[in-house]
Amino acid sequence: MAIFKVEGPFEVPTYQGKAAKIVDSEGLPEFWSEIDTLAKRRGCYLFAVRASKGIRPVYVGKATKTFKQEVFTPHKLEKYQRCLADFKKGTPVLFFLLAPAGKGKPNLTAVGELEDYLIQTAISRNPDLLNVRGTEREDWGITGVLRSGVGKPSRAARDFKRTLGL
Repeated sequence: MAIFKVEGPFEVPTYQGKAAKIVDSEGLPEFWSEIDTLAKRRGCYLFAVRASKGIRPVYVGKATKTFKQEVFTPHKLEKYQRCLADFKKGTPVLFFLLAPAGKGKPNLTAVGELEDYLIQTAISRNPDLLNVRGTEREDWGITGVLRSGVGKPSRAARDFKRTLGL
């Protein structure tokens, strides 16, 4: 069984313009040098925005090469910039879910399964998630537990969530 380790949140370097905040490409080398050991790892990552009401997931990705090679590719930077233009306030952050270290490649099947799970979980928190693949929402839910909309969950739902560690 592959056990992933969570690291983060790490603040993404930004440039604050007159109209919006963007990811500062010039600050990325320093960003990666500060987390050098993570930059070389593989696994999944979550790009999110931290604001006063918590952290909102924006994009889930997987790195089958290294995080440094895949997290800020032009295609993904464009997604992050578009997202940041819609936030008046907030700080972009990254979480890394590290695949188990060892000799050879990590279990890429497990990395893919984790990415699918994270996308489904993140889209429950943010229906505007920027991912294209894997965002088809399931057509079922559990009232007060999973995909049931807003509102205070019942005592039974809270107990059920606690029982399953959700």
